[in-house]
Amino acid sequence: MIVGMNHFTVIAEDEKKTLDFYVGLLGLSVGHRPDLGFPGAWLYAGGPQAVLHVYFDRPTPPERAGVIDHMAFTAQDLRAVKARFDQSGTKYDLRQQAGAGTWQLFTYDPNGAKVELDFDPSETL
Repeated sequence: MIVGMNHFTVIAEDEKKTLDFYVGLLGLSVGHRPDLGFPGAWLYAGGPQAVLHVYFDRPTPPERAGVIDHMAFTAQDLRAVKARFDQSGTKYDLRQQAGAGTWQLFTYDPNGAKVELDFDPSETL
């Protein structure tokens, strides 16, 4: 029945910091969003489908973790992404997956959401 992931939604405490993270640092782009009657943004990764929805008008729940541990994106150009993170001072954990060799960069967005970026094993630092 399921044919793919549609999107994740983040409740943002700070619109500017959140968009700086996802657009400025990660390279997503703000795109079409219908008038839903409340402020927010839909972010795209180069395709026709928004991969991340962001709300700007809702309070963050007191228990943030819930049952979803993190969101993961397929990424490319590990060396350039690492340099961007280093230059911005954004903390991250970079590791290479045992066996498969996939590079995994873990970080947190300004709202506390855990984000994983996955890079092909053939990429080098």
